[in-house]
Amino acid sequence: MRKLILSNFQSPGDIVMLTAAVRDLHRAHPGEFLTDVRTSCPDLWLNNPYLTPIADNDPDATCVECHYPLIHQSNNTPLHFLHAFPAFLNERLDLRIRVTDYKGDIHISDEEKQWFTKVANAEGAVDPFWLFVSGGKFDYTIKWWDHDRYQQVIDHFGGRIQFVQVGEASHHHPALRHVIDLRGQTTLRQLVRLMYHAQGVISPVSLLMHLAAAVETPPGRPRSRPCVVVAGGREPPHFTAYPHHQYIHRVGALPCSDQGGCWKSRTVALGDGDEKDHPDQLCVNVVDGRLPRCMDMITAREVIERIELYFDGGLLTDTSHGTGQQVAAA
Repeated sequence: MRKLILSNFQSPGDIVMLTAAVRDLHRAHPGEFLTDVRTSCPDLWLNNPYLTPIADNDPDATCVECHYPLIHQSNNTPLHFLHAFPAFLNERLDLRIRVTDYKGDIHISDEEKQWFTKVANAEGAVDPFWLFVSGGKFDYTIKWWDHDRYQQVIDHFGGRIQFVQVGEASHHHPALRHVIDLRGQTTLRQLVRLMYHAQGVISPVSLLMHLAAAVETPPGRPRSRPCVVVAGGREPPHFTAYPHHQYIHRVGALPCSDQGGCWKSRTVALGDGDEKDHPDQLCVNVVDGRLPRCMDMITAREVIERIELYFDGGLLTDTSHGTGQQVAAA
């Protein structure tokens, strides 16, 4: 069996895509490979049945730094991000990997699945909740939506949906009212556990969106987790959207995205010396110095209506919530 050590130290969302590539590698080439990984997010690989520990100095191991050059063709090639790492590995190693599932490959242990059951036994039933982030990383500020509009969405569903706000402490996530605030209080693995139990998600194009698709749902829940994505015009929808998500985009509606996503990085320069402050990385249509025009065109009402669709269609049942403090206790 050939030994492979695959590496990538990009963002967590990229690593979720790599988990899918490892799954599909073994499905396409059963019994041919032993694989191990070196990535920025070990928590995303816990319980993964496709990994075998391989030493860095193993003379029989082939080390591959994984990339996804397919992204540069995303505006004119009808492929999803899930195809990007397999395409690279196919060319690099002369393989025949094909995508077999429309999601990443995150594995939850039985013990982790009982996480909230233990809380419920001690504190009472855990109410249905939705996860969301109100901002994002500073390198891609063009993905941020208006936090005041997030607040409007939260206020609209008061008494119907319990929202849980998450996000890394080092990123930009403005505090919102009437939510359970877990910003900066969860490890990546705890976020995965929260996602397993989450009824739904609101997210920009980010890790949270990818986890919403990749993490399985508990028994008795819909197989596909509801997720409303506030996407704007940065990425072409076919490259990042999942079929069961409500993906709100403006690609094709503006001159700056008439041929696909603009792939810009920042709304305005931050002056931090990052190359993403370069003029060719900045949004060309900013409203009031705050939001890209494509994001400004997305109203709170539209996000509310997309959430309501899951209830109107019968996938979810309206239930009132309590304090939701059991989520914080977990």
